[in-house]
Amino acid sequence: MNNRAEVRINLKALAHNILHAKGDSKADFLAVVKANAYGHGLIPVAEVALSSGATWLGTALLEEAIELRTAGITAPIIAWLTPPGEDFKRAIELNIDLSVPSVSLLNEISSASQKLGKRARVHIEVDTGMTRGGLLDEWDQFLKLLPNAHVEVVGFWTHFARADEPLSDYTQIQVNSFEAKLIELQSAGISPQFIHYANSAASLLRIGANQNILRVGIAMYGLSPDLGFMGTSAGLGLKPVMSVAAKLHLVKKVPAGSPVGYGGTAITEKDTIFGVVPMGYADGIPRNATSATGVTHNGTRAPIIGRVSMDQFVVDLGPESTAQAGDEVMVISESGYNADDWAIASSTINYEIVTRIAARVPRISV
Repeated sequence: MNNRAEVRINLKALAHNILHAKGDSKADFLAVVKANAYGHGLIPVAEVALSSGATWLGTALLEEAIELRTAGITAPIIAWLTPPGEDFKRAIELNIDLSVPSVSLLNEISSASQKLGKRARVHIEVDTGMTRGGLLDEWDQFLKLLPNAHVEVVGFWTHFARADEPLSDYTQIQVNSFEAKLIELQSAGISPQFIHYANSAASLLRIGANQNILRVGIAMYGLSPDLGFMGTSAGLGLKPVMSVAAKLHLVKKVPAGSPVGYGGTAITEKDTIFGVVPMGYADGIPRNATSATGVTHNGTRAPIIGRVSMDQFVVDLGPESTAQAGDEVMVISESGYNADDWAIASSTINYEIVTRIAARVPRISV
């Protein structure tokens, strides 16, 4: 290991997760690669996903989709978070599908299409109960304007709010709302080719007969959509794709009664050995992480002690440790502290743990 820290991406695990999440479904598989592929590396993940059975790619931002096209990727791509004023002409030129959640965006994309002389490929997003993105109060007005818009409607979609809660009936309520709106759309003479609403949780739970695209994000990276309701990644048959390694910057003996870090928020209870890990909140390590997480050295767990700093944090290696400066420790690993452990110790979710690992930490494919 030549770096002070590095993110290791297991591409075989990525391929496994795609096949597992798809199962025997005949639907297309849309690999969600937004946010630098959930922190895993946009281009390498996209390429492996496509070679492993994915037929679509999905991004939140238009610039992410453009980056994929610039890298030579020709597969269908949809970008679904495009505020007014985006470069829709460029998107249309590059055959990037766009999501339309409002009348104003429909008009803007339609105008760009007319100026270019090429119809934009759009997916209509409806709000069925997430109460976030998608058409809601403008639905009737939208239906009246849509037939005259200079766009090609190729998709119709929504997003689930509670698909990771198998015992909740809310997902079925959303499905019912979605299907009612689909009927209204078809009655207006518009029949999209692609119908989609299944996220990772819905795909793993096999929810969704009336659809032909599965949109899989977190499960593709080997992480459970929800520990409480769906259980661990291993229990779901998933393999974590990301691990994070670092070198110990410093190892030293410290006496009992030593205050540690900013504010002296921790005090050693006995003589012990500390290790300084050269990663901090500038690298994506949560500042509020507790001693419920840390690193492993040769398979032995060493918990965090004191506050995480911008570029470093301290771990208690224990009084019998034989660790030396320069030794490798695992910050995130399947057999040590995993992304779920870090999430619990930081009062957040595994999504945030992996996506927040900073770009200054190199990604290495293994």
